[in-house]
Amino acid sequence: MGYVKWSYETLNHFCGDVFKAFGFTEEESNQIKDVLLTADLYGIESHGMQRMVRYHKGIEKGTIHPQAKPEIVFETPISAVIDGHNGMGQLISVYAMKKAIEKAKKTGVGIVTVRESNHFGIAGYYAKMACDEGLLGMACTNSEAIMVPTFGKKAMLGSNPIAVAMPADPYPFFFDCSTTVVTRGKLEMYNKMEKPLPDGWALDKDGHASTDAPDVLSNIVAKKGGGIMPLGGNEEVTGSHKGYGYGMLCELFSSILSMGVTSDHCCTFPDKTGICHGFMAIDPAAFGNPQAIRRHFSEYLEALRESPKAEGKDRIYTHGEKEVLAEKDRREHGLPVNDNTMVELANLCGYLGLDFNKYFDGYELPKESKFFTGNY
Repeated sequence: MGYVKWSYETLNHFCGDVFKAFGFTEEESNQIKDVLLTADLYGIESHGMQRMVRYHKGIEKGTIHPQAKPEIVFETPISAVIDGHNGMGQLISVYAMKKAIEKAKKTGVGIVTVRESNHFGIAGYYAKMACDEGLLGMACTNSEAIMVPTFGKKAMLGSNPIAVAMPADPYPFFFDCSTTVVTRGKLEMYNKMEKPLPDGWALDKDGHASTDAPDVLSNIVAKKGGGIMPLGGNEEVTGSHKGYGYGMLCELFSSILSMGVTSDHCCTFPDKTGICHGFMAIDPAAFGNPQAIRRHFSEYLEALRESPKAEGKDRIYTHGEKEVLAEKDRREHGLPVNDNTMVELANLCGYLGLDFNKYFDGYELPKESKFFTGNY
């Protein structure tokens, strides 16, 4: 299977119509599609257009409730707990981070935790919301259990990504990564590309190393055992306990402080996923002159980029640099979408009664397709 490139405008138009057809307002649709397409613009394909099937199936099956509105159920001047009532993860998360930003601007720090939500896209989007306001932003989420704890053979934690963004020049610091070696979305992409997984990514149901994407994905859904390794692999000597611990930090800020559903129970209910999130915004002014702090940080990032290079390497990237470059390239030359993802988009159009050819005129769907339907 190959890829086809589409302009940002084409995909933006398509996504807007899709979410409006699902019953979201224009403003809500704009928020959802912005999170989605930011992932593809940044080169994070696992969380871009290929995630449309997850929202399609979640709404169709009733685990995502399009009309639900987030509710603050506990609040202090610096914190809040939000019940998302199983609504669209992006909408709940934008609301939550806005609340964290509001508190940070008043008190210096805002911490908001969310229960009863859904998949929210890339964590970095919400960290960047705070960064765009001159603040340090943090976002994390739990998910369906896919991480096998160190010395274990059953998935008990989610991919549990942690993202941090902070203002700097010439571009912000932007760090966003799962606490597993890779996300479930990466396994789905390898399945679509019909490629074996790289060594060191996944375990089969018996806890043995596996490169079989369809098998690993099926075992995750059926709760048969196995899953994805923590950062550091599955042995302490390579740092497995560190990735496992980072995943627990994410769980603390998402499901534990919110009194929500922990990863081992997420996506086990007929009418919800139970996914939880955590958000934080910190005003650098709480520590002194924010402009001076920004200059200090920018100087260090530049020192990192200019530090000695390893043999055969001509560049050191700081976090966020590749995303800036990817966005520039993709706005100019188009966003690549996998052919199997295009089949999912066609199925989505059929479900909503939209004309696929209106958006993707001239594209011929592949005769044979391979994708993971899973437990969306």
